[in-house]
Amino acid sequence: MSAFIIEEQTIPATLADVGGAEFTEMTEVRNAVEAAVYGSVDLDHTAQELLPYWNDPYEPKRGLLARVGGRAVGRAIYEYNTEGSADAAYFAIEVLPKFRRRGIGTALLAHLESFAAADSRSSHHVYAISQELPGDRLASPTGFGSVALADDGVRFLLKHGFQLEQVERSSKLALPVAQSTMAALLKAAVAASGPDYRVHTFVDRTPPEWLQDMAMLQTRMSTDAPSAGMDEVEDVWTVQRMLDYEERHAAGPRSALITMVEHIPSARLAGFTSLSVPPELHRTVTQEDTIVLNEHRGHRLGMLMKLANIEHLERIAPGHPSISTSNAEENRRMLSVNEAVGFVAVGYEGAWKRVVSG
Repeated sequence: MSAFIIEEQTIPATLADVGGAEFTEMTEVRNAVEAAVYGSVDLDHTAQELLPYWNDPYEPKRGLLARVGGRAVGRAIYEYNTEGSADAAYFAIEVLPKFRRRGIGTALLAHLESFAAADSRSSHHVYAISQELPGDRLASPTGFGSVALADDGVRFLLKHGFQLEQVERSSKLALPVAQSTMAALLKAAVAASGPDYRVHTFVDRTPPEWLQDMAMLQTRMSTDAPSAGMDEVEDVWTVQRMLDYEERHAAGPRSALITMVEHIPSARLAGFTSLSVPPELHRTVTQEDTIVLNEHRGHRLGMLMKLANIEHLERIAPGHPSISTSNAEENRRMLSVNEAVGFVAVGYEGAWKRVVSG
């Protein structure tokens, strides 16, 4: 059995700084593990694309890299949210398939546990993609979705006392969507939304007049989205946090395409949806947050915004092969929108939790 070493990594401000090469290695491990699960490189990100997420003062992170013979074979992430629960810590552990069952994952977990204990964070949350395999399955307690018990990650988490709380579906939409499909769906969405709603689109930076409302919508993402037994609490966004976030991400290689919908009588936003667009046309676009406020549901605003943002993408950056997204299996409202547009399931992710005593 090969010996391994685990070291905490310096998170660089740029890839040219100390820690940049190691951060790139961490990204390569991430991409290899996800490709092994999904059988596709659609969800690959570059180190340059991921770095803005690691320098977020509202979501501090610590990274670990495991090596065997000098080769990076595993990584782990410790994260918490300064505006969220004081008890919650978020873990991620990824080990290359050929280097599993050597104690590397368990050793990485032990480091994460020590970080959480030092911060007095007793609720440990893990979001882990799962390979689709034959055999018995573990059902989500929500009643929607399941994961394969033969999956390495599922077995690891159960062994270490985590409980499955929710299952999310990863889906992909092939582009371009047929014009006849877009036209029919858009006509129905416009008719259902009526004259009280207006669509706005922008790239990267929120227009100043909408910053306050966008901060409110980001805050509501933490409370309105289905979270099952993960016990997510309000994650407060301010205008300054919005500005900081957009500043970091505008410096990266990806573009953010945003469509939001205004409730005209109140002159307030009722929802938004976002696409993260890589610069290379051969790569998949990532669907990020989508929200329609509870008080504005029932007007097909989710469909209206998603269609408008797909059209926005085809105007701004035509030629990408697909869009990937992820939604809770119990979020039937949003899954119905996705399915109508043409998204198909390509994989599943489990939301896991473990609460430890002090």
